[in-house]
Amino acid sequence: MQTRIDWRAFGLFDPEMLDLKSITMAVWDTGFGQGFQNGSMPPIVLCHGYPELAFSWRHQLRALPNYTIRALAPDLRGYGLSSAPDPIEAYDMEALTGDLVALLDAKGFEKAVFCGHDWGGLIVWSMATRHPERVAGVIGLNTPFTKRPSIDPLALYEQRFGSDHYILFFQEPGVMEALLEADVKKTFQYYMRRSEVTPLDYDSRPSEKRNHAFQLALQRFDANAASNFILSEEELAVFVQSFEATGFRGGLNWYRNFTRNWRNSAHIPDLVTQPSLMIMAENDVVLPPSATSGMEKYVPDLDRVLIKKCGHWTQQEKPEETTQAIANWMQVRFGST
Repeated sequence: MQTRIDWRAFGLFDPEMLDLKSITMAVWDTGFGQGFQNGSMPPIVLCHGYPELAFSWRHQLRALPNYTIRALAPDLRGYGLSSAPDPIEAYDMEALTGDLVALLDAKGFEKAVFCGHDWGGLIVWSMATRHPERVAGVIGLNTPFTKRPSIDPLALYEQRFGSDHYILFFQEPGVMEALLEADVKKTFQYYMRRSEVTPLDYDSRPSEKRNHAFQLALQRFDANAASNFILSEEELAVFVQSFEATGFRGGLNWYRNFTRNWRNSAHIPDLVTQPSLMIMAENDVVLPPSATSGMEKYVPDLDRVLIKKCGHWTQQEKPEETTQAIANWMQVRFGST
Protein backbone atom coordinates (compact mmCIF):
# COMPACT_ATOMS: atom_id res chain seq x y z
CA MET A 1 0.00 0.00 0.00
CA GLN A 2 1.44 3.34 -1.05
CA THR A 3 2.01 5.86 1.75
CA ARG A 4 0.05 9.05 1.24
CA ILE A 5 2.05 11.84 -0.41
CA ASP A 6 1.47 15.46 0.59
CA TRP A 7 0.84 16.89 -2.86
CA ARG A 8 0.39 20.37 -1.39
CA ALA A 9 4.12 20.45 -0.69
CA PHE A 10 4.57 20.62 -4.47
CA GLY A 11 1.84 23.19 -5.09
CA LEU A 12 -0.59 20.51 -6.23
CA PHE A 13 -3.86 19.12 -4.95
CA ASP A 14 -5.13 15.65 -4.24
CA PRO A 15 -6.04 13.62 -7.31
CA GLU A 16 -9.57 12.72 -8.30
CA MET A 17 -10.08 8.95 -8.42
CA LEU A 18 -12.23 8.16 -11.46
CA ASP A 19 -13.98 4.84 -11.88
CA LEU A 20 -13.64 4.25 -15.62
CA LYS A 21 -14.87 1.33 -17.67
CA SER A 22 -11.99 -1.03 -16.90
CA ILE A 23 -9.72 0.73 -14.40
CA THR A 24 -9.66 3.31 -11.64
CA MET A 25 -7.62 6.31 -12.78
CA ALA A 26 -5.98 8.96 -10.60
CA VAL A 27 -6.30 12.34 -12.30
CA TRP A 28 -4.95 15.74 -11.31
CA ASP A 29 -7.49 18.15 -12.82
CA THR A 30 -6.87 21.87 -12.38
CA GLY A 31 -10.63 22.41 -12.65
CA PHE A 32 -11.72 19.83 -10.10
CA GLY A 33 -12.85 21.57 -6.94
CA GLN A 34 -10.49 24.46 -7.62
CA GLY A 35 -12.99 27.13 -8.67
CA PHE A 36 -11.34 27.23 -12.09
CA GLN A 37 -13.09 29.35 -14.69
CA ASN A 38 -12.88 27.68 -18.11
CA GLY A 39 -11.66 29.89 -20.91
CA SER A 40 -12.44 29.45 -24.59
CA MET A 41 -9.82 26.77 -25.08
CA PRO A 42 -10.41 23.02 -24.86
CA PRO A 43 -8.89 21.22 -21.89
CA ILE A 44 -5.49 19.65 -22.31
CA VAL A 45 -4.72 16.11 -21.16
CA LEU A 46 -1.06 15.63 -20.22
CA CYS A 47 0.16 12.05 -20.76
CA HIS A 48 3.40 10.90 -19.15
CA GLY A 49 5.90 8.36 -20.44
CA TYR A 50 8.13 5.65 -18.98
CA PRO A 51 9.07 5.51 -16.14
CA GLU A 52 7.09 8.52 -15.04
CA LEU A 53 3.90 9.66 -13.36
CA ALA A 54 1.33 12.42 -13.63
CA PHE A 55 3.70 14.12 -11.16
CA SER A 56 6.09 14.64 -14.09
CA TRP A 57 3.70 17.41 -15.20
CA ARG A 58 3.70 19.20 -11.81
CA HIS A 59 5.21 22.38 -13.26
CA GLN A 60 2.61 22.56 -16.02
CA LEU A 61 -0.27 21.78 -13.65
CA ARG A 62 0.74 24.78 -11.58
CA ALA A 63 1.35 27.13 -14.51
CA LEU A 64 -1.18 26.39 -17.27
CA PRO A 65 -4.21 27.72 -15.31
CA ASN A 66 -2.50 31.13 -15.44
CA TYR A 67 -3.24 31.03 -19.19
CA THR A 68 -6.88 29.97 -18.57
CA ILE A 69 -5.99 26.48 -19.78
CA ARG A 70 -7.60 23.63 -17.89
CA ALA A 71 -5.06 20.82 -17.54
CA LEU A 72 -5.58 17.20 -16.56
CA ALA A 73 -2.72 14.82 -15.82
CA PRO A 74 -3.56 11.16 -15.18
CA ASP A 75 -1.45 8.40 -13.76
CA LEU A 76 -1.83 6.20 -16.79
CA ARG A 77 -2.72 2.52 -16.65
CA GLY A 78 -0.13 0.57 -14.66
CA TYR A 79 1.36 3.62 -12.95
CA GLY A 80 1.10 5.37 -9.60
CA LEU A 81 -2.33 5.45 -7.99
CA SER A 82 -4.16 4.10 -11.06
CA SER A 83 -5.08 0.46 -11.59
CA ALA A 84 -2.49 -2.02 -12.85
CA PRO A 85 -4.21 -5.04 -14.45
CA ASP A 86 -2.14 -8.20 -14.56
CA PRO A 87 -2.36 -9.45 -18.19
CA ILE A 88 0.26 -8.11 -20.59
CA GLU A 89 -2.35 -7.63 -23.30
CA ALA A 90 -4.26 -5.28 -20.97
CA TYR A 91 -1.66 -2.66 -21.88
CA ASP A 92 -2.06 -2.56 -25.65
CA MET A 93 -2.82 0.66 -27.53
CA GLU A 94 -6.53 -0.11 -27.67
CA ALA A 95 -6.64 -0.18 -23.87
CA LEU A 96 -4.37 2.86 -23.38
CA THR A 97 -6.33 5.08 -25.78
CA GLY A 98 -9.60 3.62 -24.51
CA ASP A 99 -8.74 4.87 -21.03
CA LEU A 100 -8.40 8.41 -22.37
CA VAL A 101 -11.75 8.21 -24.15
CA ALA A 102 -13.28 6.98 -20.90
CA LEU A 103 -11.60 9.88 -19.08
CA LEU A 104 -13.27 12.38 -21.45
CA ASP A 105 -16.61 10.66 -20.95
CA ALA A 106 -16.26 10.71 -17.17
CA LYS A 107 -15.43 14.42 -17.18
CA GLY A 108 -18.11 15.34 -19.72
CA PHE A 109 -15.68 16.59 -22.39
CA GLU A 110 -16.48 16.12 -26.07
CA LYS A 111 -12.88 16.78 -27.08
CA ALA A 112 -9.50 17.69 -25.63
CA VAL A 113 -6.01 18.53 -26.75
CA PHE A 114 -3.74 15.61 -25.94
CA CYS A 115 -0.11 16.28 -25.05
CA GLY A 116 2.24 13.34 -24.58
CA HIS A 117 5.88 12.90 -23.66
CA ASP A 118 7.94 9.79 -24.46
CA TRP A 119 5.53 6.81 -24.45
CA GLY A 120 2.73 9.26 -23.75
CA GLY A 121 3.55 10.73 -27.14
CA LEU A 122 2.88 7.40 -28.83
CA ILE A 123 -0.48 7.29 -27.08
CA VAL A 124 -1.61 10.79 -28.04
CA TRP A 125 -0.67 10.36 -31.70
CA SER A 126 -2.64 7.10 -31.61
CA MET A 127 -5.59 8.95 -30.06
CA ALA A 128 -5.62 11.21 -33.12
CA THR A 129 -5.84 8.27 -35.55
CA ARG A 130 -7.95 5.84 -33.48
CA HIS A 131 -10.40 8.33 -31.94
CA PRO A 132 -10.17 11.45 -34.13
CA GLU A 133 -13.63 12.68 -33.11
CA ARG A 134 -12.42 13.13 -29.50
CA VAL A 135 -9.19 14.98 -30.32
CA ALA A 136 -9.11 18.76 -30.78
CA GLY A 137 -5.34 18.85 -31.21
CA VAL A 138 -2.13 16.98 -30.48
CA ILE A 139 1.14 18.03 -28.89
CA GLY A 140 4.06 15.64 -29.21
CA LEU A 141 6.73 16.33 -26.61
CA ASN A 142 9.95 14.79 -27.97
CA THR A 143 7.97 11.90 -29.51
CA PRO A 144 7.24 12.34 -33.24
CA PHE A 145 4.47 10.76 -35.27
CA THR A 146 5.84 7.94 -37.40
CA LYS A 147 4.12 5.86 -40.04
CA ARG A 148 3.38 2.21 -39.36
CA PRO A 149 6.47 0.13 -40.26
CA SER A 150 6.22 -2.58 -42.89
CA ILE A 151 7.61 -5.20 -40.49
CA ASP A 152 7.36 -5.93 -36.77
CA PRO A 153 8.96 -2.96 -34.92
CA LEU A 154 10.92 -5.32 -32.67
CA ALA A 155 12.64 -6.71 -35.74
CA LEU A 156 13.47 -3.17 -36.81
CA TYR A 157 15.00 -2.37 -33.42
CA GLU A 158 17.18 -5.48 -33.62
CA GLN A 159 18.27 -4.67 -37.19
CA ARG A 160 19.20 -1.11 -36.30
CA PHE A 161 20.59 -1.43 -32.77
CA GLY A 162 21.33 -5.10 -32.11
CA SER A 163 19.94 -7.49 -29.53
CA ASP A 164 21.05 -5.39 -26.52
CA HIS A 165 18.61 -2.59 -27.29
CA TYR A 166 16.59 -1.78 -24.18
CA ILE A 167 13.19 -2.38 -25.78
CA LEU A 168 14.24 -5.90 -26.73
CA PHE A 169 15.60 -6.49 -23.23
CA PHE A 170 12.27 -5.36 -21.78
CA GLN A 171 10.33 -8.12 -23.54
CA GLU A 172 10.96 -10.97 -21.07
CA PRO A 173 8.56 -10.52 -18.13
CA GLY A 174 10.27 -10.20 -14.77
CA VAL A 175 13.83 -9.63 -15.96
CA MET A 176 13.88 -5.82 -16.21
CA GLU A 177 11.54 -5.57 -13.23
CA ALA A 178 14.11 -7.29 -11.04
CA LEU A 179 16.88 -4.98 -12.21
CA LEU A 180 14.86 -1.78 -11.71
CA GLU A 181 13.34 -2.79 -8.39
CA ALA A 182 16.59 -3.92 -6.77
CA ASP A 183 17.33 -0.27 -5.88
CA VAL A 184 14.52 2.06 -6.93
CA LYS A 185 16.33 5.20 -5.78
CA LYS A 186 19.35 4.32 -7.91
CA THR A 187 17.05 3.59 -10.84
CA PHE A 188 15.61 7.09 -10.76
CA GLN A 189 18.94 8.71 -10.11
CA TYR A 190 20.13 6.97 -13.27
CA TYR A 191 17.13 7.89 -15.40
CA MET A 192 16.36 11.43 -14.25
CA ARG A 193 19.51 13.21 -15.38
CA ARG A 194 20.35 15.88 -17.90
CA SER A 195 21.88 14.60 -21.11
CA GLU A 196 25.67 14.44 -21.01
CA VAL A 197 25.98 14.21 -24.81
CA THR A 198 24.28 15.77 -27.82
CA PRO A 199 22.71 13.72 -30.62
CA LEU A 200 25.67 14.72 -32.82
CA ASP A 201 28.12 13.39 -30.22
CA TYR A 202 26.09 10.22 -29.85
CA ASP A 203 25.91 9.59 -33.59
CA SER A 204 29.70 9.92 -33.86
CA ARG A 205 30.23 6.93 -31.57
CA PRO A 206 31.03 3.47 -32.96
CA SER A 207 27.92 1.47 -33.80
CA GLU A 208 28.41 -0.88 -30.85
CA LYS A 209 28.21 2.17 -28.54
CA ARG A 210 24.92 3.33 -30.08
CA ASN A 211 22.73 0.42 -29.04
CA HIS A 212 20.68 2.16 -26.30
CA ALA A 213 21.49 -0.68 -23.90
CA PHE A 214 20.23 1.23 -20.88
CA GLN A 215 19.95 -1.89 -18.77
CA LEU A 216 23.73 -2.34 -19.01
CA ALA A 217 24.37 1.34 -18.26
CA LEU A 218 22.14 1.15 -15.20
CA GLN A 219 24.15 -1.73 -13.78
CA ARG A 220 27.38 0.29 -14.18
CA PHE A 221 25.87 3.53 -12.87
CA ASP A 222 27.39 5.12 -9.75
CA ALA A 223 25.03 7.74 -8.30
CA ASN A 224 27.83 9.13 -6.13
CA ALA A 225 29.81 10.05 -9.25
CA ALA A 226 26.87 11.78 -11.02
CA SER A 227 25.95 15.43 -10.68
CA ASN A 228 23.45 16.12 -13.45
CA PHE A 229 20.22 15.16 -11.66
CA ILE A 230 17.03 17.05 -12.59
CA LEU A 231 15.05 16.22 -9.43
CA SER A 232 15.29 17.66 -5.95
CA GLU A 233 15.53 15.18 -3.10
CA GLU A 234 11.84 15.77 -2.34
CA GLU A 235 10.81 15.19 -5.96
CA LEU A 236 13.00 12.10 -6.19
CA ALA A 237 11.29 10.72 -3.08
CA VAL A 238 7.88 10.90 -4.82
CA PHE A 239 9.06 8.71 -7.69
CA VAL A 240 10.87 6.31 -5.38
CA GLN A 241 7.94 5.94 -3.00
CA SER A 242 5.48 5.45 -5.85
CA PHE A 243 7.49 2.79 -7.68
CA GLU A 244 8.50 0.98 -4.52
CA ALA A 245 4.76 0.52 -3.96
CA THR A 246 3.78 -0.46 -7.52
CA GLY A 247 6.89 -1.91 -9.11
CA PHE A 248 7.63 -1.40 -12.81
CA ARG A 249 5.62 -4.21 -14.40
CA GLY A 250 2.73 -2.03 -15.58
CA GLY A 251 4.90 0.41 -17.50
CA LEU A 252 7.10 -2.33 -18.94
CA ASN A 253 4.01 -4.10 -20.22
CA TRP A 254 3.41 -1.15 -22.54
CA TYR A 255 6.62 -2.18 -24.34
CA ARG A 256 5.53 -5.83 -24.45
CA ASN A 257 2.66 -4.88 -26.77
CA PHE A 258 4.72 -3.45 -29.64
CA THR A 259 4.10 -6.47 -31.83
CA ARG A 260 0.43 -6.72 -30.83
CA ASN A 261 -0.11 -3.02 -31.55
CA TRP A 262 1.59 -3.35 -34.93
CA ARG A 263 -0.52 -6.34 -35.93
CA ASN A 264 -3.74 -4.62 -34.87
CA SER A 265 -3.09 -1.31 -36.61
CA ALA A 266 -2.93 -2.30 -40.28
CA HIS A 267 -6.35 -0.72 -40.89
CA ILE A 268 -5.52 2.64 -39.27
CA PRO A 269 -4.51 5.46 -41.65
CA ASP A 270 -1.09 7.07 -41.22
CA LEU A 271 -2.63 10.54 -41.12
CA VAL A 272 -3.23 13.05 -38.31
CA THR A 273 -5.72 15.68 -39.47
CA GLN A 274 -5.95 17.69 -36.24
CA PRO A 275 -3.84 20.81 -35.54
CA SER A 276 -0.58 19.57 -34.04
CA LEU A 277 2.54 20.86 -32.34
CA MET A 278 5.89 19.09 -32.24
CA ILE A 279 8.06 20.23 -29.31
CA MET A 280 11.61 19.00 -29.85
CA ALA A 281 14.43 18.79 -27.31
CA GLU A 282 17.83 19.64 -28.75
CA ASN A 283 19.86 17.11 -26.75
CA ASP A 284 17.52 14.11 -26.58
CA VAL A 285 19.58 11.23 -27.98
CA VAL A 286 16.68 8.75 -27.86
CA LEU A 287 14.13 11.01 -29.59
CA PRO A 288 16.30 13.61 -31.35
CA PRO A 289 14.88 16.47 -33.40
CA SER A 290 16.08 14.68 -36.55
CA ALA A 291 13.47 11.97 -35.85
CA THR A 292 10.76 14.49 -36.74
CA SER A 293 12.03 14.94 -40.29
CA GLY A 294 9.24 14.46 -42.83
CA MET A 295 6.41 14.52 -40.29
CA GLU A 296 4.44 17.01 -42.38
CA LYS A 297 3.66 14.23 -44.87
CA TYR A 298 1.57 12.51 -42.19
CA VAL A 299 0.71 15.52 -40.00
CA PRO A 300 0.02 18.30 -42.50
CA ASP A 301 -1.19 20.91 -39.98
CA LEU A 302 2.00 20.95 -37.94
CA ASP A 303 3.85 23.61 -35.97
CA ARG A 304 7.27 23.11 -34.40
CA VAL A 305 9.20 24.42 -31.40
CA LEU A 306 12.79 23.54 -30.50
CA ILE A 307 13.85 23.75 -26.86
CA LYS A 308 17.57 24.38 -26.69
CA LYS A 309 20.04 22.65 -24.37
CA CYS A 310 17.42 20.18 -23.22
CA GLY A 311 17.61 16.42 -22.89
CA HIS A 312 14.91 13.76 -22.73
CA TRP A 313 12.94 14.82 -19.62
CA THR A 314 11.75 18.04 -21.23
CA GLN A 315 8.79 19.13 -19.10
CA GLN A 316 10.86 18.60 -15.94
CA GLU A 317 14.23 19.78 -17.22
CA LYS A 318 12.95 22.93 -18.98
CA PRO A 319 9.55 23.49 -17.36
CA GLU A 320 9.11 27.19 -18.14
CA GLU A 321 10.05 26.76 -21.80
CA THR A 322 7.79 23.73 -22.13
CA THR A 323 4.82 25.46 -20.53
CA GLN A 324 5.32 28.56 -22.66
CA ALA A 325 5.47 26.51 -25.87
CA ILE A 326 2.24 24.73 -24.95
CA ALA A 327 0.42 27.88 -23.83
CA ASN A 328 1.47 29.98 -26.83
CA TRP A 329 0.31 27.33 -29.26
CA MET A 330 -2.97 26.77 -27.43
CA GLN A 331 -3.70 30.49 -27.44
CA VAL A 332 -2.94 30.85 -31.17
CA ARG A 333 -4.87 27.75 -32.21
CA PHE A 334 -7.78 27.77 -29.76
CA GLY A 335 -7.91 31.16 -28.05
CA SER A 336 -10.65 33.73 -28.56
CA THR A 337 -10.38 35.77 -31.71
